[in-house]
Amino acid sequence: MEYILDLLYLYIAVYSVYFLALSLRNLKDKPFKIEKRYSQYEEKDNLAVIIYSHNNKSTLENIIEQIKMQDYPIDCFKVFAILDNCTDGSETIFDKNKFVNVINFQNSETFGKDKSVSLLLEQLNQDDWIDSYIFIEGNRGIAHDFLSAANSALTKNSVLSGETLMLTDNLDIIDRIKAVYQKYHMNFIRQARSLFGLACEADSGVLIIKKEIVGKIGSIDFKNIDSELKYSLLLSKIGCRCSYNPNIKTFVNGEEYIFERPRLSQRLKLFKNCIRGIFTKNFVFTEHVFSLIAPNFWVLFIGYLYLMKHSYKYYFFVDFKVVLFTFVILLAGFAISLINSKLDNKEIFLLALYPIYSIGHITKNLPPIRKLTAKIADNKKSNEKDKLSIDVVVSTGKSDLPCKLEFISDKGLSKVRFIFKNKKYTTGCHLRMIDALQELKSKLDDYGFILKICNCCSHFTSSVDGSTNMLKGTCSCDYPSPSLKEPKPTLIWNSCSKFSPAKLNNLIEEMVANSENS
Repeated sequence: MEYILDLLYLYIAVYSVYFLALSLRNLKDKPFKIEKRYSQYEEKDNLAVIIYSHNNKSTLENIIEQIKMQDYPIDCFKVFAILDNCTDGSETIFDKNKFVNVINFQNSETFGKDKSVSLLLEQLNQDDWIDSYIFIEGNRGIAHDFLSAANSALTKNSVLSGETLMLTDNLDIIDRIKAVYQKYHMNFIRQARSLFGLACEADSGVLIIKKEIVGKIGSIDFKNIDSELKYSLLLSKIGCRCSYNPNIKTFVNGEEYIFERPRLSQRLKLFKNCIRGIFTKNFVFTEHVFSLIAPNFWVLFIGYLYLMKHSYKYYFFVDFKVVLFTFVILLAGFAISLINSKLDNKEIFLLALYPIYSIGHITKNLPPIRKLTAKIADNKKSNEKDKLSIDVVVSTGKSDLPCKLEFISDKGLSKVRFIFKNKKYTTGCHLRMIDALQELKSKLDDYGFILKICNCCSHFTSSVDGSTNMLKGTCSCDYPSPSLKEPKPTLIWNSCSKFSPAKLNNLIEEMVANSENS
């Protein structure tokens, strides 16, 4: 037991000194300010700006306009927009726009960022004109000097991530706490590590990388937050660490940002797999591996609390005053870290609430509770014997919002679940799916929303085929045409870019209307 306490103290004491060193280093961010001042005078790389979008029509249109207004020579960059199975009419943005090279993947399923970007890179790797790639999420916005800042940062680094500024006005208290922690982590941890010359985690939301590095590794790994961490370690291992640069800024609505951190189990697994390779001259990789097991707030707090009590009452290999001194070092480091973290008083208060959120998050992910939650979810799924999930778009009149519909058949009855981010609405049970969908449509109509699917479109005609649910119909938006001899068949949940709201799309309403006319 005594050896365990000795190791615990060494672990948190070393981290306390390291944390103070980061805090002090972050006070001197002059290199970033100098770089920003002279960014216009750097030699210009040829950049390929790759924007990935899945149903981000409004923000995608905005970022294209922002790229057009960049203070970077227009003959030194090309823009590529990946439309991944978009159902919100995103392709109409580029009807008369030759400024952007559009790659439109239309399939029954969404490819995902990792696969669609990889397919594009297979083609672009043959283009000798390109020097570097810039990857941006379609839900982001950028400043007018974004490309200049990225180009300037590339003179000293081969791989870069940037700062993400979030609008938090419409977030609930939990998401605001996570947003503030994210801001603190970027403006302190990532920035200080970069100033020290240490590696940071790659962020696929905004990532700049030299083409030669992609060719060296052979791929880009954007599957999820865990794969991004693994990719960051691979970059460090080959001597091309990912660096953070606060001059490279993107803007995103907090409601469209997914707050994620690599799982503890994944970090421990990576640490275990990499531990044998740390005995090299590559200090950046070695430090990056050990950063995977950095302690969180509760390990530090409970550890120091117990060690101070133990060293005060019993013999310990260091005196109580030494333990107290390293604890004070940690507190001083935290206080100093707030100076250059760009947090206001309200955000500092929310940051203080993060440990409370984290204990709830940890509790929720404990194996027994996680298994119980999974069991409840499985039981719920077994009760919902047949379920079909569809990506759809809801129009607010000003913008389109990506959502999901779940068509559920439960014990012979039908219902529809509407999902927007973490919010859900489930209709009552109906004999027919068409009636459940009508209930949802009426609910959305009450709030001024329009569900952009075939069943709500003026081009759609329902097919009375003898089935109970009446899922089939025909679309006449392209009929007549040389290629179509008759209206094309479709289903009530399908969608396209030629959506036109229908005044009446319920069979009963149509029958009533027809009887009144007669």
